[in-house]
Amino acid sequence: MRYFEVIFRKIALLTGLCAGLSGIAVGNSDATRFSENVNLSLRRTADILLRANGDSLSQIPPVKQTDANTFSVQIARLFDYDKLPETLQRSLEAYYIDRPYTVTLLDCQTGEIKLGYQLFDLKQPGGVPCGGRSREESCYTLQIRFEQLAPRPEAANNTWLLLTAGGALAGLGFIAWNRTRNKREPENPPQEAPAGSSRIAMGRSWLDTANQTLFNGESIQTLTFREAKLLALFAKNSNQVLERDVILKSVWEDEGVTVGRSVDVFVSRLRKLLAADPHVKIIAIHGVGYKMEVHS
Repeated sequence: MRYFEVIFRKIALLTGLCAGLSGIAVGNSDATRFSENVNLSLRRTADILLRANGDSLSQIPPVKQTDANTFSVQIARLFDYDKLPETLQRSLEAYYIDRPYTVTLLDCQTGEIKLGYQLFDLKQPGGVPCGGRSREESCYTLQIRFEQLAPRPEAANNTWLLLTAGGALAGLGFIAWNRTRNKREPENPPQEAPAGSSRIAMGRSWLDTANQTLFNGESIQTLTFREAKLLALFAKNSNQVLERDVILKSVWEDEGVTVGRSVDVFVSRLRKLLAADPHVKIIAIHGVGYKMEVHS
Protein backbone atom coordinates (compact mmCIF):
# COMPACT_ATOMS: atom_id res chain seq x y z
CA MET A 1 0.00 0.00 0.00
CA ARG A 2 2.87 2.36 0.78
CA TYR A 3 4.31 1.78 -2.69
CA PHE A 4 1.00 2.74 -4.32
CA GLU A 5 0.77 5.98 -2.30
CA VAL A 6 4.22 7.05 -3.50
CA ILE A 7 3.29 6.37 -7.13
CA PHE A 8 0.03 8.33 -6.79
CA ARG A 9 1.84 11.39 -5.37
CA LYS A 10 4.32 11.38 -8.26
CA ILE A 11 1.48 11.21 -10.79
CA ALA A 12 -0.32 14.16 -9.13
CA LEU A 13 2.89 16.25 -9.09
CA LEU A 14 3.69 15.58 -12.76
CA THR A 15 0.08 16.25 -13.77
CA GLY A 16 0.05 19.67 -12.09
CA LEU A 17 3.37 20.63 -13.70
CA CYS A 18 2.19 19.57 -17.16
CA ALA A 19 -1.08 21.48 -16.69
CA GLY A 20 0.73 24.74 -15.96
CA LEU A 21 3.10 24.37 -18.90
CA SER A 22 0.23 23.40 -21.19
CA GLY A 23 -1.80 26.50 -20.29
CA ILE A 24 1.17 28.79 -21.01
CA ALA A 25 1.94 27.05 -24.31
CA VAL A 26 -1.66 27.28 -25.55
CA GLY A 27 -1.94 30.99 -24.69
CA ASN A 28 1.34 31.85 -26.40
CA SER A 29 0.43 29.81 -29.46
CA ASP A 30 -2.92 31.57 -29.93
CA ALA A 31 -1.41 35.05 -29.49
CA THR A 32 1.40 34.30 -31.95
CA ARG A 33 -1.00 32.93 -34.56
CA PHE A 34 -3.27 35.97 -34.21
CA SER A 35 -0.35 38.41 -34.60
CA GLU A 36 0.91 36.61 -37.71
CA ASN A 37 -2.54 36.62 -39.33
CA VAL A 38 -3.08 40.33 -38.65
CA ASN A 39 0.38 41.08 -40.05
CA LEU A 40 -0.42 39.24 -43.27
CA SER A 41 -3.86 40.88 -43.50
CA LEU A 42 -2.43 44.41 -43.24
CA ARG A 43 0.31 43.72 -45.79
CA ARG A 44 -2.27 42.29 -48.19
CA THR A 45 -4.45 45.38 -47.70
CA ALA A 46 -1.57 47.80 -48.30
CA ASP A 47 -0.51 45.92 -51.44
CA ILE A 48 -4.03 45.98 -52.94
CA LEU A 49 -4.51 49.70 -52.20
CA LEU A 50 -1.16 50.66 -53.71
CA ARG A 51 -1.72 48.56 -56.83
CA ALA A 52 -5.17 50.12 -57.28
CA ASN A 53 -3.39 53.48 -57.27
CA GLY A 54 -0.96 52.34 -59.99
CA ASP A 55 1.94 51.62 -57.62
CA SER A 56 3.33 48.10 -57.89
CA LEU A 57 6.95 48.91 -57.02
CA SER A 58 7.04 50.78 -53.71
CA GLN A 59 8.26 48.74 -50.77
CA ILE A 60 5.73 48.11 -48.00
CA PRO A 61 7.36 48.69 -44.58
CA PRO A 62 7.12 46.01 -41.88
CA VAL A 63 3.93 45.88 -39.84
CA LYS A 64 4.43 47.23 -36.32
CA GLN A 65 2.69 45.81 -33.25
CA THR A 66 2.23 48.32 -30.43
CA ASP A 67 0.53 45.92 -28.02
CA ALA A 68 -1.43 42.66 -28.09
CA ASN A 69 -4.33 44.29 -29.96
CA THR A 70 -2.85 47.20 -31.94
CA PHE A 71 -1.08 46.93 -35.31
CA SER A 72 -0.01 49.48 -37.94
CA VAL A 73 1.63 49.76 -41.34
CA GLN A 74 2.91 52.88 -43.10
CA ILE A 75 1.65 53.74 -46.60
CA ALA A 76 3.83 56.46 -48.10
CA ARG A 77 1.59 57.30 -51.07
CA LEU A 78 -1.99 58.57 -51.24
CA PHE A 79 -4.52 55.79 -51.80
CA ASP A 80 -8.27 55.56 -52.37
CA TYR A 81 -9.74 55.72 -48.86
CA ASP A 82 -13.14 54.61 -50.13
CA LYS A 83 -11.66 51.22 -51.03
CA LEU A 84 -10.03 50.70 -47.63
CA PRO A 85 -12.99 49.36 -45.57
CA GLU A 86 -13.98 46.57 -47.96
CA THR A 87 -10.36 45.69 -48.83
CA LEU A 88 -9.33 45.44 -45.17
CA GLN A 89 -12.42 43.44 -44.19
CA ARG A 90 -11.84 40.93 -46.99
CA SER A 91 -8.19 40.58 -45.98
CA LEU A 92 -9.14 39.86 -42.36
CA GLU A 93 -11.73 37.31 -43.47
CA ALA A 94 -9.11 35.61 -45.65
CA TYR A 95 -7.11 34.90 -42.48
CA TYR A 96 -10.17 33.98 -40.35
CA ILE A 97 -10.05 37.07 -38.12
CA ASP A 98 -13.52 37.96 -36.86
CA ARG A 99 -12.89 40.23 -33.88
CA PRO A 100 -14.45 43.76 -33.74
CA TYR A 101 -11.96 46.53 -34.51
CA THR A 102 -11.35 50.28 -34.97
CA VAL A 103 -9.35 51.68 -37.91
CA THR A 104 -7.54 55.05 -37.91
CA LEU A 105 -5.40 56.83 -40.49
CA LEU A 106 -2.61 58.79 -38.80
CA ASP A 107 -0.29 61.44 -40.20
CA CYS A 108 3.16 59.84 -40.40
CA GLN A 109 4.90 62.95 -39.08
CA THR A 110 2.56 64.23 -36.37
CA GLY A 111 0.58 61.13 -35.45
CA GLU A 112 -2.61 63.17 -35.82
CA ILE A 113 -5.77 61.20 -36.67
CA LYS A 114 -6.94 62.13 -40.16
CA LEU A 115 -9.68 59.55 -40.78
CA GLY A 116 -11.15 56.49 -39.12
CA TYR A 117 -14.08 54.17 -38.63
CA GLN A 118 -15.25 51.07 -36.74
CA LEU A 119 -16.34 47.66 -37.99
CA PHE A 120 -19.89 48.63 -37.02
CA ASP A 121 -19.84 51.48 -39.60
CA LEU A 122 -19.61 49.02 -42.51
CA LYS A 123 -23.28 48.13 -42.10
CA GLN A 124 -24.56 51.70 -41.75
CA PRO A 125 -26.62 53.17 -44.63
CA GLY A 126 -24.14 55.97 -45.26
CA GLY A 127 -21.07 53.75 -45.05
CA VAL A 128 -17.93 54.77 -43.17
CA PRO A 129 -17.47 58.42 -42.11
CA CYS A 130 -15.82 60.88 -44.54
CA GLY A 131 -16.11 58.58 -47.54
CA GLY A 132 -15.78 60.38 -50.87
CA ARG A 133 -14.11 63.50 -49.42
CA SER A 134 -10.91 64.85 -50.94
CA ARG A 135 -7.63 64.18 -49.15
CA GLU A 136 -4.24 65.81 -49.38
CA GLU A 137 -1.19 63.99 -50.71
CA SER A 138 0.63 62.72 -47.62
CA CYS A 139 2.17 59.74 -45.87
CA TYR A 140 -0.34 57.82 -43.75
CA THR A 141 -0.07 55.17 -41.08
CA LEU A 142 -2.89 52.62 -41.25
CA GLN A 143 -3.61 51.49 -37.69
CA ILE A 144 -6.06 48.80 -36.55
CA ARG A 145 -6.97 48.18 -32.92
CA PHE A 146 -8.95 45.06 -31.98
CA GLU A 147 -11.29 44.87 -29.02
CA GLN A 148 -9.87 43.10 -25.98
CA LEU A 149 -11.35 39.63 -25.72
CA ALA A 150 -12.49 38.26 -22.39
CA PRO A 151 -9.93 35.66 -21.28
CA ARG A 152 -11.00 32.15 -22.18
CA PRO A 153 -10.74 29.43 -19.53
CA GLU A 154 -8.34 27.45 -21.70
CA ALA A 155 -5.69 27.08 -19.05
CA ALA A 156 -8.30 25.96 -16.54
CA ASN A 157 -9.75 23.54 -19.07
CA ASN A 158 -6.34 22.06 -19.83
CA THR A 159 -5.60 21.75 -16.14
CA TRP A 160 -8.90 19.92 -15.62
CA LEU A 161 -8.19 17.60 -18.52
CA LEU A 162 -4.71 16.75 -17.31
CA LEU A 163 -5.89 16.23 -13.75
CA THR A 164 -8.56 13.90 -15.12
CA ALA A 165 -5.91 12.00 -17.05
CA GLY A 166 -3.75 11.80 -13.95
CA GLY A 167 -6.69 10.52 -11.95
CA ALA A 168 -7.35 7.90 -14.61
CA LEU A 169 -3.74 6.70 -14.45
CA ALA A 170 -3.93 6.55 -10.68
CA GLY A 171 -7.15 4.55 -10.95
CA LEU A 172 -5.54 2.08 -13.35
CA GLY A 173 -2.63 1.68 -10.95
CA PHE A 174 -5.03 1.02 -8.10
CA ILE A 175 -6.87 -1.65 -10.12
CA ALA A 176 -3.59 -3.34 -11.03
CA TRP A 177 -2.48 -3.27 -7.40
CA ASN A 178 -5.76 -4.84 -6.28
CA ARG A 179 -5.48 -7.57 -8.89
CA THR A 180 -2.15 -8.61 -7.39
CA ARG A 181 -4.14 -9.34 -4.22
CA ASN A 182 -6.66 -11.48 -6.17
CA LYS A 183 -9.34 -8.79 -6.12
CA ARG A 184 -11.28 -7.76 -9.20
CA GLU A 185 -13.06 -4.47 -9.76
CA PRO A 186 -16.23 -4.37 -11.91
CA GLU A 187 -15.85 -2.65 -15.25
CA ASN A 188 -17.09 0.93 -15.43
CA PRO A 189 -20.23 1.53 -17.55
CA PRO A 190 -19.89 3.63 -20.73
CA GLN A 191 -19.55 7.35 -20.07
CA GLU A 192 -22.78 9.30 -20.45
CA ALA A 193 -23.48 13.01 -20.40
CA PRO A 194 -24.05 14.16 -16.80
CA ALA A 195 -27.40 15.75 -16.07
CA GLY A 196 -27.41 19.52 -16.31
CA SER A 197 -28.60 22.31 -18.57
CA SER A 198 -25.07 22.90 -19.95
CA ARG A 199 -24.67 19.31 -21.24
CA ILE A 200 -26.03 18.35 -24.67
CA ALA A 201 -25.80 14.75 -25.92
CA MET A 202 -25.53 13.71 -29.57
CA GLY A 203 -24.79 10.17 -30.77
CA ARG A 204 -21.89 8.84 -28.69
CA SER A 205 -20.68 12.39 -27.97
CA TRP A 206 -21.76 15.21 -25.69
CA LEU A 207 -21.05 18.91 -25.46
CA ASP A 208 -20.37 20.85 -22.27
CA THR A 209 -21.47 24.34 -23.34
CA ALA A 210 -20.39 25.99 -20.08
CA ASN A 211 -16.75 24.92 -20.55
CA GLN A 212 -16.79 24.80 -24.39
CA THR A 213 -15.68 21.15 -24.27
CA LEU A 214 -16.60 18.26 -26.59
CA PHE A 215 -16.41 14.71 -25.22
CA ASN A 216 -16.13 12.40 -28.22
CA GLY A 217 -15.54 8.74 -27.40
CA GLU A 218 -12.18 8.64 -25.64
CA SER A 219 -11.10 12.10 -26.82
CA ILE A 220 -11.79 15.48 -25.23
CA GLN A 221 -11.67 18.62 -27.37
CA THR A 222 -11.63 22.25 -26.21
CA LEU A 223 -13.68 24.39 -28.61
CA THR A 224 -13.60 28.09 -29.42
CA PHE A 225 -16.57 30.23 -28.41
CA ARG A 226 -17.95 30.25 -31.97
CA GLU A 227 -17.41 26.49 -32.47
CA ALA A 228 -19.24 25.67 -29.24
CA LYS A 229 -22.11 28.02 -30.10
CA LEU A 230 -22.55 26.52 -33.59
CA LEU A 231 -22.31 22.91 -32.36
CA ALA A 232 -24.91 23.62 -29.65
CA LEU A 233 -27.26 25.02 -32.30
CA PHE A 234 -26.89 21.87 -34.44
CA ALA A 235 -27.27 19.54 -31.43
CA LYS A 236 -30.45 21.26 -30.22
CA ASN A 237 -31.90 20.96 -33.73
CA SER A 238 -30.57 17.52 -34.68
CA ASN A 239 -32.05 15.84 -37.77
CA GLN A 240 -33.54 19.19 -38.80
CA VAL A 241 -32.50 21.40 -41.72
CA LEU A 242 -31.11 24.75 -40.58
CA GLU A 243 -31.13 27.51 -43.18
CA ARG A 244 -27.90 29.45 -43.65
CA ASP A 245 -29.55 32.74 -42.63
CA VAL A 246 -30.85 31.15 -39.42
CA ILE A 247 -27.35 29.88 -38.59
CA LEU A 248 -25.78 33.30 -39.22
CA LYS A 249 -28.39 35.06 -37.09
CA SER A 250 -28.12 32.56 -34.22
CA VAL A 251 -24.32 32.25 -34.07
CA TRP A 252 -22.96 35.54 -35.47
CA GLU A 253 -25.76 37.92 -34.46
CA ASP A 254 -23.50 39.72 -31.94
CA GLU A 255 -21.08 40.86 -34.68
CA GLY A 256 -21.28 43.94 -36.89
CA VAL A 257 -20.57 42.07 -40.14
CA THR A 258 -21.34 38.46 -41.05
CA VAL A 259 -20.38 36.54 -44.17
CA GLY A 260 -21.74 33.25 -45.44
CA ARG A 261 -18.21 31.92 -45.81
CA SER A 262 -17.83 31.87 -42.02
CA VAL A 263 -20.51 29.19 -41.77
CA ASP A 264 -18.71 26.87 -44.20
CA VAL A 265 -15.37 27.32 -42.42
CA PHE A 266 -16.77 26.52 -38.97
CA VAL A 267 -18.86 23.59 -40.24
CA SER A 268 -15.67 22.12 -41.70
CA ARG A 269 -13.99 22.42 -38.28
CA LEU A 270 -16.90 20.71 -36.53
CA ARG A 271 -16.85 17.84 -39.01
CA LYS A 272 -13.22 17.16 -38.14
CA LEU A 273 -13.95 17.31 -34.40
CA LEU A 274 -16.86 14.85 -34.78
CA ALA A 275 -15.09 12.49 -37.20
CA ALA A 276 -14.48 9.89 -34.46
CA ASP A 277 -18.23 9.50 -33.81
CA PRO A 278 -19.90 7.50 -36.63
CA HIS A 279 -23.34 8.30 -35.21
CA VAL A 280 -23.09 12.05 -35.86
CA LYS A 281 -22.73 13.68 -39.27
CA ILE A 282 -23.21 17.25 -40.54
CA ILE A 283 -24.42 17.30 -44.15
CA ALA A 284 -24.90 20.21 -46.55
CA ILE A 285 -28.34 20.85 -48.02
CA HIS A 286 -27.58 22.48 -51.37
CA GLY A 287 -28.89 26.00 -51.64
CA VAL A 288 -30.48 25.88 -48.18
CA GLY A 289 -28.09 25.24 -45.32
CA TYR A 290 -26.96 22.31 -43.15
CA LYS A 291 -28.40 19.43 -41.12
CA MET A 292 -26.85 17.41 -38.30
CA GLU A 293 -27.85 13.77 -38.65
CA VAL A 294 -27.76 11.83 -35.37
CA HIS A 295 -28.24 8.04 -35.39
CA SER A 296 -28.69 5.82 -32.35
